[in-house]
Amino acid sequence: MNKSITYLIAAFFGLIAFSTEAQSKRDLDNFRQPDQRGINQFEAPKDTVSGFSGLYVRLGGASTLQFQALDHENSGNAATPALQDIGSNFNLATANLDLDVVLYDGVRMHLRTYLSSQHHTETYVKGGYFQIDKLDFIKKGFMEELMNHMRIKIGHMENNYGDAHLRRTDNAMALYNPFVGNYLMDSFTTEVGAEVYYFDKGWFGMLGLTNGKLNQAVTNPETTSPSFLAKVGFDDTLAEDLRVRLTGSVYKSNQSKSIYLYSGDRSGSRYYNVMIAEDGTGDGFRAGRINPDLRSELTSFMINPFLKYKGLEFFGVYENATGKAPGETDNRSWNQYSGELIYRFGAQEKIYLGGRYNYVSGELVGGADVDISRVQLAAGWFMTQNILMKAEYVAQKYTGYPVTDLHNEAQFDGFILEAVISF
Repeated sequence: MNKSITYLIAAFFGLIAFSTEAQSKRDLDNFRQPDQRGINQFEAPKDTVSGFSGLYVRLGGASTLQFQALDHENSGNAATPALQDIGSNFNLATANLDLDVVLYDGVRMHLRTYLSSQHHTETYVKGGYFQIDKLDFIKKGFMEELMNHMRIKIGHMENNYGDAHLRRTDNAMALYNPFVGNYLMDSFTTEVGAEVYYFDKGWFGMLGLTNGKLNQAVTNPETTSPSFLAKVGFDDTLAEDLRVRLTGSVYKSNQSKSIYLYSGDRSGSRYYNVMIAEDGTGDGFRAGRINPDLRSELTSFMINPFLKYKGLEFFGVYENATGKAPGETDNRSWNQYSGELIYRFGAQEKIYLGGRYNYVSGELVGGADVDISRVQLAAGWFMTQNILMKAEYVAQKYTGYPVTDLHNEAQFDGFILEAVISF
């Protein structure tokens, strides 16, 4: 047998042996579980007692497959671009690979790689971070009383603006999202920076600073401007079976042309090929999302209430985004409202029914005032902690777009089935 093949086989079985041993303990400290237990956890919990026993590697991931049956249409005016024909079929399966490494007591690294996505069929890294919940690597017990309440995150990472991004689908990681689609104004970006948290008796706060860039480069330094973000909130169980959470967040950035808060997800929309013209122009891989195009100056605020009583839960979004596109002199403003009601029932709340209404209004670069509304109805079943089957009916409508715009009197609706595995 060829020596190189022998070495390859030995390495392969060595990796299997290592992975089997390493995966015998799946639960980490200060870690949001990537299964049904992680639903409604939002930020990773802050643990004061750890079980550190040396360097430890946790391999995880997610895989999602959809069957889509959506129809779309617009006004059909002579000046309005015609939409491409779409039918009912399976979408490209998406997959994530997660690497979580306990490096030291209270120090963890996270790295997520998109193995397959709608926009990038090739593998590429989403981002990652170091999370520091203890400073024992300096000295045992160093600033222990403070670090029992404090957390530091540093990396090229998903920035913690608002609570909506903590319930959204992140490529194949669709288990936290009770619906298929994300929000109309889908706030999500990955920038290099740091976030500092403080937790105390249900209250918490976060301050963050990033370099303001989605695509990292040392060129064009005159275009670089830091992004500032902050979050404050309360999250606690006030009575038996009653949990209340309320948070407020802000994101502020000044760039020349490259603020990506509402267009930073490179993996793609959960609604494939809707609102795309016959010539390929239109929403592209961000199909169905609304980008207010505030790329050179942006200040966004988001307020998120969350209530859970027994199996019934409510999550809301109010968001205001104000800023400019390159070349504009006056600010434009956009508002987003969303409310969703979920009822979970059965043994371990394995079954749920839910509805969401999402509405966005604002001013386009050309001056037109538009609004977009979406209704989503969903049902889901956790076959196990790690396997979720869900179905959604969605109806989205565009109003106020100019006659030359592809979205003029446009709408899409239909059903999607989605199977999710996450571990």
